[in-house]
Amino acid sequence: MVTNRVFGSIPSISTGTMFASRQELSIARVHRPTVAGISGSSKQGCDSIVLNGGYVDDEDYGDLIIYTGEGGQDPSGRQIRNQQLARGNLALKISCDAGYPVRVNRGPRGAQLCVGVQR
Repeated sequence: MVTNRVFGSIPSISTGTMFASRQELSIARVHRPTVAGISGSSKQGCDSIVLNGGYVDDEDYGDLIIYTGEGGQDPSGRQIRNQQLARGNLALKISCDAGYPVRVNRGPRGAQLCVGVQR
């Protein structure tokens, strides 16, 4: 499959590079969406996620991440239903199944985001 999506490290961006916002991540093509926590497609896979405190079940132990995915929240951010294996969640599964590396962007809400790569 031909794609302009970059899986893994971006040559011009070092691990640990700090970004002030998701807008900066998007401009640098590190994480394309400015709101969604998963960058990818349900056909090509996921190239990047953002860990930003959006889901209470997310856990980050450095080398081990428990990532909730996307969806199932009401407008206030409260989880009200199960998530669907579609869109970003399906993209993440495709990358996991195929062994594609995924960039992990970490940062508490409103703070700087730091880039890394995990398989």
